[in-house]
Amino acid sequence: MRRAWPAVAQLFALKCYSIQLAKHYMSTMAHPLIAVCQMRSIADKVKNLEVVIELVAEAKRRSATMAFLPEACDFLADNKKDTVAMAEPLTGQTVTSYKEIAIKNNIWLSLGGIHEASDDAEKIYNTHILINNKGQLVAAYRKIHLFDMDNKDTGVRLMESDYVLKGTEIVPPVSTPIGKLALSICYDMRFPELSLTLRNMGAQILTYPSAFTYQTGAAHWEMMLRARAIENQCYVVAAAQTGAHNKKRVSWGHAMIVDPWGAIIAQCAEKTGIAIAEIDLALLEKVRKNMPCEEHRRTDLYSKMEYQKII
Repeated sequence: MRRAWPAVAQLFALKCYSIQLAKHYMSTMAHPLIAVCQMRSIADKVKNLEVVIELVAEAKRRSATMAFLPEACDFLADNKKDTVAMAEPLTGQTVTSYKEIAIKNNIWLSLGGIHEASDDAEKIYNTHILINNKGQLVAAYRKIHLFDMDNKDTGVRLMESDYVLKGTEIVPPVSTPIGKLALSICYDMRFPELSLTLRNMGAQILTYPSAFTYQTGAAHWEMMLRARAIENQCYVVAAAQTGAHNKKRVSWGHAMIVDPWGAIIAQCAEKTGIAIAEIDLALLEKVRKNMPCEEHRRTDLYSKMEYQKII
């Protein structure tokens, strides 16, 4: 009988470990799941919509509460003329289809940087929209930082403002089932003033749906997203375009989710697909409590400074 005790003890220990593991699993699953999506848009709205449908369906199958789609998830045209011509109002068929997808899957959707038609026949808006699980458009943010580069030395000219109108408003964070969500788009991530403003407005999750070029993505994508998470103590969700869209444009990919400590907790590689992670607001509050940066911010001094051009 004495020889049996080790086996009994081992069985008891294993049972205790199993219970602890189950408790941990259950507590972990109490936090909402989100899906960050990655795709390769082309100049075909129908095919792009088919991809969005598949990605959202996969997000739902994996129990995500919200799915995040990248900038230009509606289309990526080969030239500026077609880009403007293919743009639709937010009441158009493309957004209507997104609403139907949200209802069908009972899921919230973040659709970053769709091409919104404007009253200007020659220009559009780059607009990040948020649709709830009832199919309602609950927020729309028009990109405020446009990427313009006209380098005479290299001959490279990339002027987003040639066909896109600047947004004029910072949209307050939106209350969602995963927390207070702030809307931004791609190039916005290079301006920490915006993310800080959104944090001060109550943001818990920052979003940067993007179509980052391959060269700049390789150099800056990960470090900037992690920096925005660390300095604001927020989750960062960055859906991404990936691969070759046409002969002139290739995107970096690597869609990711970063936690408030700056750790990458989910990431896609370079193919179309999704990555899943939890949003744990208790962790967010713990990070903010243990590193109370907001209490140390010298707004009494910052407010005295103004931006000035160096002549």
